[in-house]
Amino acid sequence: MMGPAHSLSGAAAWLGVGAATAAAGYPMPWPVLVVGALICAGAALAPDLDHKSATISRAFGPLSRAVCGVVDNISHAVYKATKMRGDSNRNGGHRTLTHTWVWAVLVGGGMSLLAVTGGRWAVLGILFVHMVLAIEGLLWRAARVSSDVLVWLLGAATAWILAGVLDQPGNGAGWLFTDPGQEYLWLGLPIVLGALVHDIGDALTVSGCPILWPIPIGRKRWYPIGPPKPMRFRAGSWVELKVLMPVFMLLGGIGGLGALGYL
Repeated sequence: MMGPAHSLSGAAAWLGVGAATAAAGYPMPWPVLVVGALICAGAALAPDLDHKSATISRAFGPLSRAVCGVVDNISHAVYKATKMRGDSNRNGGHRTLTHTWVWAVLVGGGMSLLAVTGGRWAVLGILFVHMVLAIEGLLWRAARVSSDVLVWLLGAATAWILAGVLDQPGNGAGWLFTDPGQEYLWLGLPIVLGALVHDIGDALTVSGCPILWPIPIGRKRWYPIGPPKPMRFRAGSWVELKVLMPVFMLLGGIGGLGALGYL
């Protein structure tokens, strides 16, 4: 799928989690719901770090383009080192390592550890990166015609304001993980969810997605998981733009209302 659909699906997924936790008796404070949805929307773009033409490659200028190049090379090297006889030979690492459950868990866990051990500036850094990505994904038309600096400033301001709101007592810095020193441990959860939602979205497209790596399926370790071929669609097609994106918005609205106790 394309960037806007990925971001919408990520936001909708976190709002759905908010509705589920509210129904289970563990409601999210509204700042956690909002911040988590934005982080998840941004994180849903991150697996495309292996693609030099993806939205994330443009998000931070030359820095993100350089990172994408490095991740592409690493992903390709891992693919070649672990592929089985049934896996095809390929050039480049797109839709390999960063499109697996292993990557999602490692990145989310790493961000949680960074948030807990790195203090306020680490939290601000995590929020800034994901706010910029959320802006690029959810407001992609406006972001395309705006300068990068303007998007960065908006991301920085949003991160600063939201961090201040979360720090207020009862607003969610310690949501779910309540022991001393565990503030912001939950930040990794929307990051894991965003990456997995991205992978599921890509699995619906023609090429499928090797979400289950390194678990072998048949003669392939990089088996492209997906529905039956007739049910798949091409990225950017009318199915994505006219069907899935409105569905994501509708589901996100329902999830948000449920999370806030209106349903």
